[in-house]
Amino acid sequence: MRDRRIPGSSGRVRPLRLLGDPDLHAPCAPVTDFGPPLARLVEDLFATMYRANGVGLAANQIGVPLRVFVFDCPDDEEVRHLGHVVNPRLVAADGIVLRGAEGCLSLPGLEAGTERFDHAVVEGVTADGAPVRIHGTGFFGRCLQHECDHLEGLVYPDRLTGMRKARVLRAARRASWS
Repeated sequence: MRDRRIPGSSGRVRPLRLLGDPDLHAPCAPVTDFGPPLARLVEDLFATMYRANGVGLAANQIGVPLRVFVFDCPDDEEVRHLGHVVNPRLVAADGIVLRGAEGCLSLPGLEAGTERFDHAVVEGVTADGAPVRIHGTGFFGRCLQHECDHLEGLVYPDRLTGMRKARVLRAARRASWS
């Protein structure tokens, strides 16, 4: 029997959408139904993220065009941040701009130096409708910005320019999953 207190333990692993899939390039709709299907979606997101060894996953990455993401991500001090956000808004992205290696479950095996602020604040609600405000720094701040981008129809190569962008897109075309 699965332990329902562990996120994703009652979820179903769903196929990931990969770079080039139209679902990844369209803004997601706000969640309006806070019933059992939303709770199942959050569980499925966790189950899928854990199976893929990720630290965050947005709903459109499994083909559901709704504004929801989950995370289980450390910050730069190795403090674990675990949760989900429904209808998130990136209300602050500030501090130092750092270029760091960034990957994505929708571009398996690829990463590129991507510029992100080292601090982010996201506001939204939980699947139960309770307000939530999440502060992230370092790697976790990067994760929050990355997942919010997904919900706007962006993938990290959209933030790249020049040779870095060309290299990632070339590698994606050569990848066996594309």
